[in-house]
Amino acid sequence: MTPHVHLCLVLHNHQPIGNFDGVFEQAYQDSYLPFLEVFEPYDALQISLHTSGPLMMWLAERHPEYLDRLRLLVDAGRVEIVGGPQYEPILTMLPSRDRIGQIQSYSRWLKRNVGVTPGAMWTPERVWESNLTTDVVDAGIHYTVLDDYHFKAAGLNDDDLTSYYLVEDQGRLLRIFPGSEHLRYTIPFRPAGETISYLREVAQQHPGAVMTFGDDGEKFGTWPDTKAHVYDEGWLRSFFDALTENQEWLHTITLAEAIRRVPAAGKTYLPDGSYREMTEWSLPVEAQETLEDVSHALERSSEWPRLQTFIRGGFWRNFKTKYDETNEMYARMMHVSKRLANAEAAGYDGGVLAEVRDHLYRGQCNCPYWHGAFGGIYLPHLRNAIYEHLIAADTLLAQLDGTLGTPQATADDYDFDGQQEVRLSNEHMVLWLDPARGGRLYEWDIRGINHNLLATLQRRPEAYHRKVLAGPGGSGDDVASIHDRVVFKQEGLDECVQYDRFARKSLMDHFFDNHATLDSVMTGDSPERGDFVDLPFEAKLRRGGDRVQVQMRRDGNAWGIPITLTKAVTIDQDSDTMSAAYLLENLPPGRPLHFAVEWNFAGLPAGADDRYFSDAEGNRLGQLGERIELNDASSLSLSDRWLDVDVELTCDRPSGIWAFPVATVSQSEAGFELVHQSVCVMPHWIVQADANGRWSVRIDVQSRCGKSNDMTPTRVLPEELSHTHR
Repeated sequence: MTPHVHLCLVLHNHQPIGNFDGVFEQAYQDSYLPFLEVFEPYDALQISLHTSGPLMMWLAERHPEYLDRLRLLVDAGRVEIVGGPQYEPILTMLPSRDRIGQIQSYSRWLKRNVGVTPGAMWTPERVWESNLTTDVVDAGIHYTVLDDYHFKAAGLNDDDLTSYYLVEDQGRLLRIFPGSEHLRYTIPFRPAGETISYLREVAQQHPGAVMTFGDDGEKFGTWPDTKAHVYDEGWLRSFFDALTENQEWLHTITLAEAIRRVPAAGKTYLPDGSYREMTEWSLPVEAQETLEDVSHALERSSEWPRLQTFIRGGFWRNFKTKYDETNEMYARMMHVSKRLANAEAAGYDGGVLAEVRDHLYRGQCNCPYWHGAFGGIYLPHLRNAIYEHLIAADTLLAQLDGTLGTPQATADDYDFDGQQEVRLSNEHMVLWLDPARGGRLYEWDIRGINHNLLATLQRRPEAYHRKVLAGPGGSGDDVASIHDRVVFKQEGLDECVQYDRFARKSLMDHFFDNHATLDSVMTGDSPERGDFVDLPFEAKLRRGGDRVQVQMRRDGNAWGIPITLTKAVTIDQDSDTMSAAYLLENLPPGRPLHFAVEWNFAGLPAGADDRYFSDAEGNRLGQLGERIELNDASSLSLSDRWLDVDVELTCDRPSGIWAFPVATVSQSEAGFELVHQSVCVMPHWIVQADANGRWSVRIDVQSRCGKSNDMTPTRVLPEELSHTHR
């Protein structure tokens, strides 16, 4: 009798919260639907299918016929539905209550809409920490899939990974299948026969083994070049034909069936980790480059097969240190989660809390919290979606606890850096300021449109910038994994790589040389002559009956000259305007100083006529992607007719105003691209001290929502944002 092997094909289909409807639809037409159509006639084959909550809910609304076909396959025993956390969060970044809640919420949804209660769970991005075991089991899950990389990090080798293992935490047991990295790279990128030959070798060496393929379903049609390869050129049919022709010894079964047929290989304890590429991406850039160089050098060594297991990257949680913007979203999410838990303990209305909880869970969707081969945090529409739901949840909670109607001022370590931040709020907005880092304004929530005007992104080095600066090239393969592709979506990207010395936030206080120009400031060639941008300010909160204020003061210097800078940020009850009053003291008499206050505004994209600048008289000055230079101006407005918001910055002292776009050169599954991130607006003055060595200015910024306009809003889908996944 021919030795046999079991093959578990586990597909993970996902589109994130905030992705464009057209991208969902394109992925459905290119990947999810054709895969089902090819699979249906092959009666001998079984698969385990995970469809993330955001995608499954979209399918239920837009293509209920897909769910009908899926139910028939489930009833026939050919498809096992795999569950998981409802909105695809990285579970390790959530409090235990939200881990369990997300998993149970999606299990209930699947029971109502597909008729099954899943026993399996897809672990988002295969990010694993041992303490997940207890929460996953308590949420009703019995088995999941990780990568063989996790198991090899525990000291196991390929010969050990021929079945699933038991893991334990606090007495709870969970079964985990090791997904084969070899299969991840052959399916669907190599001829089907290579996979069959590999599995035949496994069957010969380990009769009765269970081999698991667990990876993104978008590999079958949505990833670049795969639609033609998988469907038009017939790869998937050839693969299913080969599986069927070899079914006497090659049994394609579900995870549940594998557990019924084959015992566990034993028990192990897996170290914290994720899939191999993710561990590389989570490293600081210099370490990532070193790991890449060392790995490439060692690959030529005969010792590489033995050494590879011990060459490892970093830890997923360090994305929160690699990108401050990730930590800002994470901290904001944790603040909402804590407020929700307190509201539940206080016994507030359950219906409203259910709505808050759904917003919170949506705001935990993992895709913009990290970055690798996928656009991730570099995609503004995904960051904006996270904030949209977190702000909506925060406003609902403020309505419940009665804090919405009156101005609030609080201080706490909101971003978990060991320093206190300040939160000012009224019914129109919430301001988050960081006195310890230049007194900057780092988040500005507009409640009326659930939008964070400071969901910006600092331009910083990335390991793949080495490839960008080297110029266009390719992997040499007709169809390559996205981890191997080198594709330039635009020309001249090497000339667009630029890095910011400081975060792209607001209330950033600069001293430049008097001859500094728009061009020199844009390119970062103007040296910073003061020490106010990123160093600590002392802070005091002031509360009145109808207003709140934070006053921040720093005794610093510019050009070595001792200067005291005080800025007071104020919001009034029922006002959609925040005011920043500046006072410079101890200025040298008779010496002019060039002072600028940097503001950055996000979510106001370039490239559309209904996103534009205008002056104090309402004259349009161009699209938001253009450079603006005004002299002796009192105000500048930024308008976005899609968001239906106008942001007007007004100074009580005439100033020069510079404005320019901020764009990143970043990587996505489709290649390297230029992505608009924010608009920088910088009023600046040549400061002359008065007789007392003082100078002052007040800047008011009004954010008006729902302003009538003469244009029909249009949702522009720029090429650089039309991503299909993550």
